[in-house]
Amino acid sequence: MIDASRSGKSSAIKYSMLAILSVFLVESSLGLAIGSLAILSDGFHALFDFISMLILFISIQASSKPPDEDHMYGHEKFEYLGGMVGGITLIILAAAITLEATLRIIAGEPYIRGDLSLIGYIALAYTFSIDIVRVFILGPRVSEDTPVVKAAFYHAFSDLCSTLIALLGLWSSSYGVFYGDPLTSLILSAVLIFLSVRLVWSNIMELSDMAPKEAVEKIREQIIETSGMLLAYENLKIRKVGKRFFIRATLKFPDYIGLEEAHNIATEIEKNISRVLGEADVSFHIEPSGTEGVSTREFIRRIASGVEGVVDAHDVDIARHDGRTYVSLHIRVDPNKPLSKAHEVAEKVEEAIYVSMKDVEGVFVHIEPSNIELSRGSMISDQEMNRIIQSIIEEYGGKIKAKYVVTYLTEGKRQVNIKCTFDEDVPIEEAHKVALEIEDGIERKLSETKVTVHMEPGGD
Repeated sequence: MIDASRSGKSSAIKYSMLAILSVFLVESSLGLAIGSLAILSDGFHALFDFISMLILFISIQASSKPPDEDHMYGHEKFEYLGGMVGGITLIILAAAITLEATLRIIAGEPYIRGDLSLIGYIALAYTFSIDIVRVFILGPRVSEDTPVVKAAFYHAFSDLCSTLIALLGLWSSSYGVFYGDPLTSLILSAVLIFLSVRLVWSNIMELSDMAPKEAVEKIREQIIETSGMLLAYENLKIRKVGKRFFIRATLKFPDYIGLEEAHNIATEIEKNISRVLGEADVSFHIEPSGTEGVSTREFIRRIASGVEGVVDAHDVDIARHDGRTYVSLHIRVDPNKPLSKAHEVAEKVEEAIYVSMKDVEGVFVHIEPSNIELSRGSMISDQEMNRIIQSIIEEYGGKIKAKYVVTYLTEGKRQVNIKCTFDEDVPIEEAHKVALEIEDGIERKLSETKVTVHMEPGGD
């Protein structure tokens, strides 16, 4: 599709270039034959346009090359360079027309020989027909928003207007109205300068990699709408090369979002951006993000601990299901507090979490008396950890031995992995039951701890 579009643009420019070359040959030869300065001037105007079109043709050929090691984003910027050059040549042409028209008005003398008017009409009629063909070829492609084609179309349209003005000037001069041609030329120059300045400015902005405001706004909307305001973004970078957008950004997902869900959301955002902008190369870098400078679990713990009546909050867990967030945690309160009052404290904790985290679907609070001895697993020493593990295993009268223990911190929790040996003839059902009892016993004594026990047959 892209190659076909480029081929069509190249063909349109090429045919227009050959057509204007024929105008130069016809007008220059007839102008020399009859000694008409007006026709010669229009002929050299055609030569000037031919050179401009040649520059545009070369630029569109260069922009059609695929990306390489030196131009990793492709070569489409050459189109904007060609469009800028074409626009500048149009400004120069308009300035020349303005100067010539002003000089003719000041001179106030006829500049077209009436006895050669028939040859002039023939030359201008041929030029007019060529201009019509060029406008017809280039016109349908202006909507493609291609700077090179726009510059070529403006050239063709200005030539058509110039030819009409020359015909009007030739006709009015035949009846002694010598100011008709220069006055209309000034109007044409003003319009041409206005269009050319706009063309040059837009191409300068494209070459400077100015981010299109409308595209930036659409990208922001898609990030917010698709994620449901679940994430933040930073380092958004947009570059437009031809019709193609290159988009890069860092998506800051909450640290309790799993990698798979984060990837799926990012992929959906990419699809929606491509749907809205068309051709887009979107790449996101995914990063976990806490809340107010700390992990989300620690943030929730601080919120709960700050509620009046809460002695301590621990074992915060955040789960995701079907795009919804659920929070569970343990709080300790005064052991002498009635259940009804303790329940009110728990409700205040739930309300505080709902207010602070907009995407939470459910909050579950486990209430405990504060006189229960509780060691914080994430802060305990390895020696104390081993002592607690050994005391629980010893309850089984030496039937179980701890082969080795591995502990580490992950997401604010201590993970404890224990490998134990057991009688090889014990049924798997009983071994599994004992493993669960050991896990539960350790987790009851240590907050914010996840225990996994692996049983294997006894041996050395």
